[in-house]
Amino acid sequence: MADAAEITIEVSDLVKHFGPVAAVNGISFTVRRGEIVGFLGPNGAGKSTTMRILTGYLPATSGAVRICGLPLASQTDAIKRHIGYMPENNPLPEDLRIAEYLWFRGRLKDIPRSRLRSRLDEVLELCDLKRYRHRIIGRLSKGTRQRVGIAEAIMAEPAVIIMDEPTIGLDPHQILIVRDLISHLRGRMSVIISSHILPEIEVTCDRVLIISGGRIVAQGSPSELRSEIFGHTSYRLEMAGDPATLPPQLAAIHPTLRITATDEQADDQGFREFILRTDADTDLGETLLQTLLHAGFRVRSLVRQHPSLEDVFLTATRRSWDATLPDRETRRDGSPPPPAF
Repeated sequence: MADAAEITIEVSDLVKHFGPVAAVNGISFTVRRGEIVGFLGPNGAGKSTTMRILTGYLPATSGAVRICGLPLASQTDAIKRHIGYMPENNPLPEDLRIAEYLWFRGRLKDIPRSRLRSRLDEVLELCDLKRYRHRIIGRLSKGTRQRVGIAEAIMAEPAVIIMDEPTIGLDPHQILIVRDLISHLRGRMSVIISSHILPEIEVTCDRVLIISGGRIVAQGSPSELRSEIFGHTSYRLEMAGDPATLPPQLAAIHPTLRITATDEQADDQGFREFILRTDADTDLGETLLQTLLHAGFRVRSLVRQHPSLEDVFLTATRRSWDATLPDRETRRDGSPPPPAF
């Protein structure tokens, strides 16, 4: 349990109704100081609604949110000073130069004039925008505009940064630049990122929250989620030798280590592929390799296979969807499903 002083965002039983529809339905989570958290979910899961509530742009129906120890419901204006927000398709003024825009936003955020010039230079350096500082925003590439949006969000050095799809529409080079920029914020600011680009979330974030149907269906680090949802580790083994003697060797390494799939025929060099599975928490790769070589098997490759964050996401959301099927199947009148938010 994190110390209260280390928690910058605390959400308890958050609910948001649009008419009879619960877009957010009892969400609770915390974000620690300096932590980068990924917020994942299918379209209509409630991600954007939750983020708008956290930033004070949308009131909750019920529940509690505290930012830096302040209650959002009663101190919305004060809390906005602690938050930097970069919405999806961030609307930027087309006719201003980058430095002009960031100076203007800095003044709106009450950065003292004595500090503003040096802070502007710091942010331009951090976001790799110094050489573009006099460029007109309307003439910038998509990637550069995204960096301007991040620069604006961090300008006043808020405790919390919330980004909605910060890498959408970027090419691989631009994604790497934004990824490095976000990683640079680790330990300095608490960051929540909503994105559909799951490999970026896996590489960038310390922890992931998966939301489906307005509820959090899984949360933890990517490795914790893999262990929680799949509960096993797989190995892909290319080996030559008598397959009939393999199971006893595997059982001696760990009682749950077993063959789940194998090629029916060996190639012209006698090698065939095996898929092994185990419930062991530790990495058995080195022991497995040593055991097989000692037993006289010829091993061409041994690879530990991790389920990707995409696998975790699909399994967690599918599991959540399956749990609601009995309720959905009672809709016999042919009426359409409720609208998504």
